[in-house]
Amino acid sequence: MTNARLARRTLLGALALPALASAQGNAQGNGSDWPNQSVRFIGIFPPGGGTDILSRIWCMKMAEITGQQFVVENRSGSAGNIGTEAIARARPDGYTIGLASVAALAIAPTLYSRIPFDPEKDFSYLGGLWQLPNLLVINNDVPARTVPELIALIRANPGKYSFASSGSGTTVHLSGEMFKSLAQLDMVHVPYRGGAPAHIDLLAGRVQMIFDNIPQGLQSAREGKVRALAVTSAQRSPLAPEYPAMAEFLPGFDIDSWGGVMAPAGLPPAMVERMARITRQALETDEVKRKYAENGATTWHLGPQQLASFRRQNEAAFAPIIRASGARVD
Repeated sequence: MTNARLARRTLLGALALPALASAQGNAQGNGSDWPNQSVRFIGIFPPGGGTDILSRIWCMKMAEITGQQFVVENRSGSAGNIGTEAIARARPDGYTIGLASVAALAIAPTLYSRIPFDPEKDFSYLGGLWQLPNLLVINNDVPARTVPELIALIRANPGKYSFASSGSGTTVHLSGEMFKSLAQLDMVHVPYRGGAPAHIDLLAGRVQMIFDNIPQGLQSAREGKVRALAVTSAQRSPLAPEYPAMAEFLPGFDIDSWGGVMAPAGLPPAMVERMARITRQALETDEVKRKYAENGATTWHLGPQQLASFRRQNEAAFAPIIRASGARVD
């Protein structure tokens, strides 16, 4: 090779290196190669509850698809508001994501006098994960076998019976408030820092009932630890058709829980698109569908814009229910 040719090749190589580096930098900068390191998923409720189980199923499948770890970090408290704030305040690089929950994003804006995040502005919504109804379960010592019997029992003993929740502002709480309102009952609300500790006290008889997320309530009912009476969706759940819908006794009763995935606001559009695409890929696997069904949930295929729009509509739907119940958290 002549000196002239060698010099020419060296020059072309030198010119190509900046272009290659620029292309790689752009790929990393816009997120089209996401994820290239482990991802932190903030679970906003305590470990062991229904939403935690469903979140971990999705995280495990995402790790399998991407080859990167999805590490769940539970930041519970204030009905999910503490963990949701942590998501909002995280660095918007795609490596801190977390649970988008009906409690913090559709209920809390009306229920709480102040929340430390703006559901409309502080998040990049990535997609839906699941939907599930709640299940009314009662302690086995409560002398009622049906919803009408339970209503009659509570009316005969005003202020005596209490219902637990996974925290003020969750669908578990609002289901109880709707029950009180529609059936005109005098009951005591006892909030906990998540579904798991509430369930423990239900089994111990410290509280008499809970409108639990269906995964945990259904398992305990089928094991005979508690007595299930009805689901909170407008129709019976295909996952537990043996239990009636609350609307069969109290027309208009309809509350579902939902979960999605979100990140701090400001993610590049290419990263949002890729994250949404892989999220859907995970939900479409037979394994995730089966495991969700085993836990009483159905996969929920909403894209980023659809989830943002649904959240907005769901907040508007919950607002009059919350105001009518008189529930308020300062």
